[in-house]
Amino acid sequence: LPVLKVVENLGVSYVRSADTYKNKLEQELRKLKFPYKALAEDDYDARRKDHISHFILRLAYCQSEELRRWFLQQEMDLFRYRFNELTDNLRQKFLDHVNLQFEAISEDLKNEWANDLCASTPGLSMIKVKEQMFYKVGLADAVELFRARRVFIKDGFAYVPLKDIDAIVLNNYRTKLSKALALTARSLPSIQSDERLQPLLNHLSHSYVGPDYSVQKNTGKISLEQIDALAVKSFPLCMRQLHKALRENHHLRHGGRMQYGLFLKGIGLTLEQALEFWKKEFIRGKVDADKFDKGYAYSIRHSYGKEGKRTDYTPYSCMKIIMSNPPSQGDYHGCPFRHCDPELLKQKLQLYKVPLSGINQILELVKGMHYQLACQKYFEFTHDIEDIGFSLNHPNQYFAESQRFLSGGREVKKEPTHLGNSQQKSTGQESSNSTSTSSNTATDAELEGLEEYFAED
Repeated sequence: LPVLKVVENLGVSYVRSADTYKNKLEQELRKLKFPYKALAEDDYDARRKDHISHFILRLAYCQSEELRRWFLQQEMDLFRYRFNELTDNLRQKFLDHVNLQFEAISEDLKNEWANDLCASTPGLSMIKVKEQMFYKVGLADAVELFRARRVFIKDGFAYVPLKDIDAIVLNNYRTKLSKALALTARSLPSIQSDERLQPLLNHLSHSYVGPDYSVQKNTGKISLEQIDALAVKSFPLCMRQLHKALRENHHLRHGGRMQYGLFLKGIGLTLEQALEFWKKEFIRGKVDADKFDKGYAYSIRHSYGKEGKRTDYTPYSCMKIIMSNPPSQGDYHGCPFRHCDPELLKQKLQLYKVPLSGINQILELVKGMHYQLACQKYFEFTHDIEDIGFSLNHPNQYFAESQRFLSGGREVKKEPTHLGNSQQKSTGQESSNSTSTSSNTATDAELEGLEEYFAED
């Protein structure tokens, strides 16, 4: 699953046929220790693990049209890369193994048709034509090449060079995998009755495989006075939206309290700070102190593992937020890139000073359902960098990376200010927070220390 996430990220960021894409993907696969050369290295155990993980993901990602579409696209991109990395000999062995036994034309016939082959196949010089192996392929199998006018056609057959055979193989793979996913979906009811598989299948398609941010080295290092400024500088859009709604309405519904409360816990708020933070904000609205203590304090203590089953809840990952129930009227939880109307999202981005070119790029990613990549673009434009250099999978990861970036990667020189007895600022709107923050040198000094703290490994 982490491999397919990397493939998705790079597939949107780079041209798939470019050397940059191939080099980046190879680097990431090496980091993940993925056996992408298992066939060439004849590593049976690595291939076995690869096959098992593929079929497990098939079960998890066949459950809806959206999941099937995503899985199919990433598998296609990964297959293309791996197939193109094979040597000519291994490529031919693979074709034979999957019963794509295309007939190679003779050298005499190739020399006779050399001019036609050169003229009909873009990117091939006469010298390369003589070096390449050409295959006689049925026209039905070469539809994509025929449509793009990239192949020589004669007597109802396409004569395809080895370098373009991947288009035919990919089309064949897409057809078979698509049918397999549809058949697997029909079998799900009987599979899901197996108690061993059901929990895995229900959660794998939107699971998060990175750090859970449940235990933070920075616990207690953030003061309540810093939160307004941090929301402007380092919160992802989903949490910035929740913070703004809380400040304006002095209340959040359960979904918003859980999503935002666990995020704040993950960035370092202690239980005592969380109780103070939420109570001060709620009593500015329609909730008095007694009602808060009786109705809301318990759930906060519960999320910190101090009530009920004593479960220490972890902050929500991007995938959990994206796949959870969408917000209804009066709700502010969820992922803005997934759940917001495009026009409303555009207005939010304009409010937060994202340039028009950036807004268009983000909306294009949203249109393609690449919600986490849209959030990465938002990070890049709000931090004025071209490439963040990592895959964004968690709101708390966004916060930590933002703090590291703003600190310039400096080593820690001092501990940030701990929670004191000063009162929390009363701020109505986030825009006014931003203005007051920029002119408040004391808050900036505090934030500088906090940014240095997050620069630690």
